[in-house]
Amino acid sequence: METKRLRAGQYVHQLTGYRAFQPAPLPPVPPITLDLPMQRALSEANIALGRLDGSIQTLPSADLFVYMYVRKEAVLSSQIEGTQSSLQDLLVAEAHMNADVPKDVDEVVNYVAAMNYGLERLATLPISVRLLRELHGILMRGGRGSNMTPGEIRTSQNWIGPAGAPLALATFVPPSPTDLTAALSNLEHFLHVEDDLPYLVKVGLAHAQFETIHPFLDGNGRIGRLLITFLLCQAEILAKPVLYLSWYLKRHRSEYYERLQAIRDDGAWEAWLMFFFRGIAESSIEASRTSQAILSLRDEHIRLIARNLGSSAAHGLIVLEHLYQQPIVSAESIQDICGISGATANRLAQKLAAIGILVEITGNTRNRRFQYDGYVRLFTD
Repeated sequence: METKRLRAGQYVHQLTGYRAFQPAPLPPVPPITLDLPMQRALSEANIALGRLDGSIQTLPSADLFVYMYVRKEAVLSSQIEGTQSSLQDLLVAEAHMNADVPKDVDEVVNYVAAMNYGLERLATLPISVRLLRELHGILMRGGRGSNMTPGEIRTSQNWIGPAGAPLALATFVPPSPTDLTAALSNLEHFLHVEDDLPYLVKVGLAHAQFETIHPFLDGNGRIGRLLITFLLCQAEILAKPVLYLSWYLKRHRSEYYERLQAIRDDGAWEAWLMFFFRGIAESSIEASRTSQAILSLRDEHIRLIARNLGSSAAHGLIVLEHLYQQPIVSAESIQDICGISGATANRLAQKLAAIGILVEITGNTRNRRFQYDGYVRLFTD
């Protein structure tokens, strides 16, 4: 029993009196036991992921639709860490509208930038400590993160606990700075070594281990959830980053943290993995439903435009395709998208609003902005 409790690592007394957790290298010893319920949960997660990937492939110009999936995950992952910004706040900020949005929307904007950067960087740099540091530098730039040594592995002790709680009242104390190099090296080795572990087991173990190591002063939760997406994309289990696992983790936030802590205290890797598999399955099913709803919405709106816009239909379809990667537009942006005059662009915006595709969201008579409301609601309802 003691062996199992210590299989994730052990608490080590530090010179100043507290105990910091020193993680054991992955994979766990004794090995993960994939009993029948775990095998079933793993199979359901793999099937759901496969269906999600297939459903995205059925979308025309799949890259266009990734825009909102990435932003959905960015908002939810940031909300787990306490930000108040919504998807609508993010879209408004990215559209450069002069509107009141929560100050922490910059953190969500940074998350989007980090994910997009990481997905491009994977073509030349495998998942590694170096890549995670680069992502952290983007995630934490500006605002609250600028004093948290962006892109640098911490050189001081951090801890997890209630807001403002001192180290003495910490819920969990990650490894001391002197143990970080070895812990991160072991994690990087585990990510790249060939083994017989089912891949989702490997991803689940890696995420939990990263959260235990907690190598940065801040932003560890968000980087750790980005790691899940990058591992799935790097292995080509998902062709596009369309899984918003934070949807599940936010709904089960307390259990999420409890499962991670039980690994450290009791070596409860299997219980964590069951939770993780369930999250992959449920999130994949939800995202698959969204992809099918996108397809239905697009077909409906193509018919609406063809039936109602007459000679403007061709330009209306051009705008429609653009809305999937930028759901807030102005008459000026429509002018640029279609290469038409300002007056024609303004009339086109009005026509698209009249048939319910666009909704004016400023209430202004000048500098108006129009939102592809039906599409945005698929990710917010």
